[in-house]
Amino acid sequence: MVYRSTERTKRHAQTKEEAFVRAAHELVAREGFAGAKVAAVAGACGVSAGSLYSYFGSRDELLAQVFRRAAGRELAAVRGAVDAAPPARPEARLEAFADTFTRRALRGRRLAWSLLFEPVSPVVERERLVYRREYAQLCEGVIRDGVAAGRFARQNAAVAAGAVIGAISEALVGRLSPEAARKAEPPDEQLVAEIREFCLRALGCAS
Repeated sequence: MVYRSTERTKRHAQTKEEAFVRAAHELVAREGFAGAKVAAVAGACGVSAGSLYSYFGSRDELLAQVFRRAAGRELAAVRGAVDAAPPARPEARLEAFADTFTRRALRGRRLAWSLLFEPVSPVVERERLVYRREYAQLCEGVIRDGVAAGRFARQNAAVAAGAVIGAISEALVGRLSPEAARKAEPPDEQLVAEIREFCLRALGCAS
């Protein structure tokens, strides 16, 4: 009976933790990390603010978990697109990287802004750096293969990968920012195409 009670208690705790993470994720997707206050998360779950601390040591710990889950999904989608592209065509793999990253950011703009650019606590920023390295390593592999195949110009793949990711992010920052004044902007698909073409040109893609 004690064992069953322990397992039941563990499942209950996991269910509560999941509810807090989901509620916090929904708030971040709508209002950013700044909007995911403890009171707001607890209120969305129908419990007191203090009860959250029974499952998470701090608000930062909860938001770090939200970041890991959300960023992990985005990285998995980009990695899946790259893996699905023809292995023998590194330029197609680069296109898959840039297109998937850009399209997903444009579809979930508020969440993308939060994951990429919103000022966050050092705890969450450490998670951000982990995923930046993951993206850089993925892109670096594509570039290295392209150089080896003679499809991209000879270059330092690690440096080029960082530059590509920085260029994509910078091209998106104004479009994603919830504070930026809206101006005449290209349609989403045009922006996707222009970012893709820039990345190919920057790497000296062989025509």
